[in-house]
Amino acid sequence: MCERGTEIVGAVISWGGTAPPEGGRGGPLILTEDVELLDDLLRLCAAAGARPEVHHGGPEREQGWDSAPLVLVGDDAADRVRGATHRRGVVLVGRDQDDSGVWRRAVEIGAEHVLLLPDGEQWLVDRIADVAEGVGRSALTVGVIGGRGGAGASTLACALAVTAAREGRRTMLVDADPLGGGLDVLLGGETAEGLRWPAFADSRGRVGGEALEESLPELHALRVLSWDRGEAVAVAPEAVRAVVSAARRRGGVVVVDLPRRVDETVAEALAQVDLGLLVVPPELRAVAGARRVASAAGMVQRDLRVVVPTGAAPPGAGVLDPEEVAGLLGLPLAGVLPWEAGLSAAQAAGVPPGGAARGPLARFCAAFWDRVPADAPGGGV
Repeated sequence: MCERGTEIVGAVISWGGTAPPEGGRGGPLILTEDVELLDDLLRLCAAAGARPEVHHGGPEREQGWDSAPLVLVGDDAADRVRGATHRRGVVLVGRDQDDSGVWRRAVEIGAEHVLLLPDGEQWLVDRIADVAEGVGRSALTVGVIGGRGGAGASTLACALAVTAAREGRRTMLVDADPLGGGLDVLLGGETAEGLRWPAFADSRGRVGGEALEESLPELHALRVLSWDRGEAVAVAPEAVRAVVSAARRRGGVVVVDLPRRVDETVAEALAQVDLGLLVVPPELRAVAGARRVASAAGMVQRDLRVVVPTGAAPPGAGVLDPEEVAGLLGLPLAGVLPWEAGLSAAQAAGVPPGGAARGPLARFCAAFWDRVPADAPGGGV
């Protein structure tokens, strides 16, 4: 960190293009006469999906100086912008790692950041992409985990997503359990067109939120990222980080169906979850299994709460009180999920979990979203 909060940042990215895509959205104002630097900045704008405005003169002749969401000033142009009105979002971009004078020039033009290429390329791509997409409030992200097999976590995850979409919220459902059979099947959309997880297995860096949303199957007014029926059963942690981050940047609601194991890949998803729901049937064996799940998940997810489904414990299992279940696990109780008969028959008829708006499952989910506003990530229940 240097004077006036100006900072230097660094990372690396590779890109084969040289010009921004035709469909890119609004981008930064670029001021430079350095041809090589301009080519680099155009390449980075293309990587971020943005279309910049390029000017070679000083700000007194450029109408975009005050209105551009981001201004990239080449180090060669610093003298020409020294007298410009100070504004936020100015980045001074150079190449000479040994030029200490770059800091003085940054202070003189009121730059918030100094960025030296090529080390700062990834940071700049992310910043330009924020401008192109628009940076609003991140999606409220809810993760659902089963305390034991067959607890109904996937059913609850689908119902939460279906209910949120029915209420008009922008909603994405992410299937993070490759061995679960695919949430698109549970929603009756296994043949729907769109990409599945294997298409994102090699994703790194930043994934465009809008591009992600448009590439996924749309089922019951929500977008679904599920698994196909191929042999791939895992994606790299970096890919999960990139994809879930992209989903969150679109705002609204993201529901993640999580497996009971917690490896590096699952930990990446958990790290982006605002609120975790652990579904635990009210019987001792389920509680015993859920302890291990809660211990592993709790190392990453600090806001983990219990949902207790009724009618799920087998006869003679010694049904526990929901408050007792939460107490034994040392976690707060998020709610009691009422039993809903006929879910399998409804699914066969094309009605997804939570699809019956007046059913017990949908009412539970509606009450949950009422207590956790979609515009307040991490809000209390």
